[in-house]
Amino acid sequence: MCQMFSGQDPQRYASTTRRLRLNGQSTSIRLENSFWAIIDEIAAGQGLSTPVFLSTLHSEVLQLRGEPSNFTSLLRCACLVHIEAKAGPGLGVAAE
Repeated sequence: MCQMFSGQDPQRYASTTRRLRLNGQSTSIRLENSFWAIIDEIAAGQGLSTPVFLSTLHSEVLQLRGEPSNFTSLLRCACLVHIEAKAGPGLGVAAE
């Protein structure tokens, strides 16, 4: 059963750091490659580059809730929301 998880390509869970600007501030974000692939997909679906998408998302979070305590975790959860939305209604926790 676990071979589906344990046998995956190590490149999927290797981390990559990307440097970018969030609302004018230079920063770096380190995520696993699988998450970067999903974020790139979300950005492309919005017609945005990944840095512009991330900056826009960060601005929206600031307006809604203030400075996020862990933006990287927010990004991982955004990936889950995206996957759940693609899976269809009633699946996952995106609607909660």
